[in-house]
Amino acid sequence: MTPIRKLLIANRGEIAVRIIRSARVRGIRTTAVFSDADRNAYHVRCADEAVHIGGSAPSESYLNIDAMIDAAKQMGADAIHPGYGFLSERADFALACAKAEIIFIGPQASAIAAMGDKAQARRRMMAAGVTCVPGYDGDEQNEDSLIEAAAKIGFPVMVKASAGGGGRGMRIVHKAADLPDALTSARTESESAFGDGRLLLEKAITGARHIEIQVLADTHGHVLHLGERECSLQRRRQKVIEEAPSPVITPELRESMGAVAVQAARAVGYEGAGTVEFLFDPETKEFYFLEMNTRLQVEHPVTEYITGLDLVDLQFEIAEGKPLALKQEDVKFSGWAIEARLYAENPSLNFMPQTGVITAFEFSRDEGVRVDSGVEAGDEITSHYDPMMAKIIGSGPDRETARRRLIAALENGAVLGVSANQEFLIGLLRDEAFVSGKADIDYIEHNLDSLCPPTESATLREIALAAAVSTKAPAGALLTGWNSRGAQPVPIILQCGDEVIHSAVIFNGDMISVSRDNETAHIQIGKRNDGRLTYFENGATKVAYCVRNHDVIDIKDDGVTRRFLDLTYAPAGDQAIGADAIFAPMAGLVTGISVSAGDTVRKGQTVVTIEAMKMEHQLKAPRDGLVAEVLAGTGIQVSIRTKLITLTAEI
Repeated sequence: MTPIRKLLIANRGEIAVRIIRSARVRGIRTTAVFSDADRNAYHVRCADEAVHIGGSAPSESYLNIDAMIDAAKQMGADAIHPGYGFLSERADFALACAKAEIIFIGPQASAIAAMGDKAQARRRMMAAGVTCVPGYDGDEQNEDSLIEAAAKIGFPVMVKASAGGGGRGMRIVHKAADLPDALTSARTESESAFGDGRLLLEKAITGARHIEIQVLADTHGHVLHLGERECSLQRRRQKVIEEAPSPVITPELRESMGAVAVQAARAVGYEGAGTVEFLFDPETKEFYFLEMNTRLQVEHPVTEYITGLDLVDLQFEIAEGKPLALKQEDVKFSGWAIEARLYAENPSLNFMPQTGVITAFEFSRDEGVRVDSGVEAGDEITSHYDPMMAKIIGSGPDRETARRRLIAALENGAVLGVSANQEFLIGLLRDEAFVSGKADIDYIEHNLDSLCPPTESATLREIALAAAVSTKAPAGALLTGWNSRGAQPVPIILQCGDEVIHSAVIFNGDMISVSRDNETAHIQIGKRNDGRLTYFENGATKVAYCVRNHDVIDIKDDGVTRRFLDLTYAPAGDQAIGADAIFAPMAGLVTGISVSAGDTVRKGQTVVTIEAMKMEHQLKAPRDGLVAEVLAGTGIQVSIRTKLITLTAEI
């Protein structure tokens, strides 16, 4: 047995911070790594020390095996924890650690290789007697072979990246005519994300639930499971809400699925923490092997709550060569936990990832609430990495208590500076299908219209709060609106979503009055402190978050977050942004432009494709018209809100 004294964490963000927490409890010193973009990141500030490993692009830093090994040697680390994503499921990284005589906190390279290739894993599991979803995992990868295989399987089919994970390179196809485009798209995304374009096909099971089993295996041949997690609420095959236990799994099914998961781990001589994923058919009560993730899962906290175990600490124990102190009969389950993934993304824009500086980030750790965060206020979300900011976990003695605590944590928390999926998560947790435990893996995709309702117009109170931090506010340098007769109305022009708002505002001491469409609202401004603003309305004292960053104003009031663009001093031609132009909604690489100057476009037509965070995002024309100018080119890196296309009225 070899005790770990110094740990290099080959990752970033939330998981790096999480690993640091457990390492500190064990007295292990931690070394963080960082790219150019992460020089001042939160995980760097949390570690005992940090070392630079390369450029902002993952290939130059977090995916650079040589740089990781060199950093570990340079800093004297005797172990490396890969976290999840990046190098965590790369067999060659585990081999490189072994060659450098550095402890790799994860399974051996042979197990990673056996389960990392999805097609090979399917074949290995079937050979071990584990039932898999009917599908095609052959070596013939040309389009004709895949189309023929899909016809034999029967639609709908799931196209999956053989080397993939995390929902990337996955497409569900409902009819044969859509398959060629899905194959091309999945292959392109897989090559970009994993450097491997091989695909496999599986039968898409209607109404299925995504159930996974946490397993642990030590180096002495002991393997056990820690029960199931329900991960059915997914968007683009990426998990959004996870919980433990599952509302559809009985104790008998748990025992059966756990035994199969242990069998799968034994089939590859697994060592460490891993997860075996299944598709479960609620109608037939049958379950099918999907894949094994040979690493720590994002959603591991919900298992930690219901078992009382620290999975990262157990990873350390196994890596040090200690036998598991637990036997299967020692594993007890108690309570319920639900986790929500908080992303920097805009649900109203098809969940477009967002970039920018976080101006406020505040979540209270009330009873039964855990926040695993990778950011703080002042940190920047860039286009280089996954936009997940934090995981918010609600727990309690039963599912309803956990659900209510999680909703309260999300409602009371604030994220400003970048758009977040906070309100979307709250809507999901309140949706009747989730409340009743009936949401399947297709639920979000089939109910996007109800889960992402049209944004309501900003209220007069919200406009008043925005005005309180606008360039017209008395706290600024301007005294516009005052004359010998006292306070006078001054105009303010704001944009919220696609709506341009013209209002008249009177600043009279700490009283703000806003008029619009013959209606008026009055609020009195009180104390301001780090973005929190106390105000008084109709005799009630209230608190909102209000932060201004250049011409962008973010507020959160009464559970609703709004982003306003202050157009008060913008040139007249730019005061209807979104109507006459297409702007980059994030920083990214322009990978395609499908129009030229003079072309006629229709509202909703794709005109530009941007790649950011390893995913392609299509930008649509906001209205019918003619293309006046194309201001960007393919292969150009653009910043957020760069003007890409301008439109003029159709002749």
